[in-house]
Amino acid sequence: MPGDAERHRALVNVFGETARLAGFGHVITPIFEDLGVFKRLGESTDVVNKEMYDFVAKDGNHYALRPELTASVVRAFVQHRPAVPWKVWYEGPQFRYERPQAGRYRQFFQIGVEALGTDDPALDAEVIALAWHFYAALGLRNITLLLNSLGDPTCRPAYLVALTDYFDTRRTELSEQSQHTLQVNPLRVLDSKRPQDQAIIDEAPVMVDHLSPETGEHFAGVRSVLDRLEVPYDISPRLVRGLDYYTRTTFEFASHALDGAQNALGGGGRYDALASDLGGPETPGIGFALGVDRILLACDAEGVFPAGAEVADVFIIDVTGGTEAAVLQRTMQSAGIASQRAYDARSMKAQFRAADKSGAQIAVVIGDDEVASGTITIRPLMGENRDQVTVDSATLVDELQTRLSTSG
Repeated sequence: MPGDAERHRALVNVFGETARLAGFGHVITPIFEDLGVFKRLGESTDVVNKEMYDFVAKDGNHYALRPELTASVVRAFVQHRPAVPWKVWYEGPQFRYERPQAGRYRQFFQIGVEALGTDDPALDAEVIALAWHFYAALGLRNITLLLNSLGDPTCRPAYLVALTDYFDTRRTELSEQSQHTLQVNPLRVLDSKRPQDQAIIDEAPVMVDHLSPETGEHFAGVRSVLDRLEVPYDISPRLVRGLDYYTRTTFEFASHALDGAQNALGGGGRYDALASDLGGPETPGIGFALGVDRILLACDAEGVFPAGAEVADVFIIDVTGGTEAAVLQRTMQSAGIASQRAYDARSMKAQFRAADKSGAQIAVVIGDDEVASGTITIRPLMGENRDQVTVDSATLVDELQTRLSTSG
């Protein structure tokens, strides 16, 4: 609704400017894509096997409403082959058939970035720092950055063997859902939030103890740059995120101002094989997605980034029939002054009541006398001094701009 919608747009604008200053261009992808694009997210993920809205179109092709944006952006990269490094930011709605929860609906809004073309750990740190500084720009302070490495194809297989062997010894203690997940992808068990699984997960082997020298060096490089950028973080060795394409660096942002079960504001990681999975050349990439609705809840909890006022600056009261109000409103629009007015030839008393309810700072009044003399009456609607004055029509805009700048 108005007010909330303006706040949403303002948040996106803050993010867009933060990304622009970091060298990211804006990209817009389709809301639905060929189903195969999103199948690359991983058959073991709930996003693919339970939550996607998919349909067969009149052309006989199988499509899906996008459940996330990384795959769409990488598909666009593969299709258009831009120069690398390719750094882009996005915003828009995603769709998942899952249980609605605080700040997460079946249509939910995300903002995020993707950067493809290099596996330099400095880029990982740059991407993470961009999100960190965006939160700071909103005024959020109670945020923790959780950081992990999921290894790569050279070291993850040995870890998966160790992880599977461990879970096999405690299979009967796992929830039924996690027992099924263990058969498909043992790594996904670590992402379970079910209370029955937590004690078992807490004792499971961790990837950071199985990193190859090269991957360990990459992870150390990410941490080193974050330290230089003064971005604080906590190592979270069981953080795996919810999608199968992640490799090496993974991260998540959690708000201490929200309930622990629903405190994730967003996150991301590196996905070095996704471009080749979508038919392109092997191209490393990293990115993140942040939940707009959840971020706004965190802002409410911390009392920052309030909703903008749902008011115009000026309310026009016209008792000559309404045409003069239409002309005045257009004049104010051209001058950058937001205005409202009444309709249906209401009485002056009724129009003043509407003006008081509008929240506008100033009313301008035009009647037959004002039309005849080429003047406008100005009456303040806020503050102690409510004395009205009459000004020449030609100087109205200047007078309003002066009064609004002073009151602002």
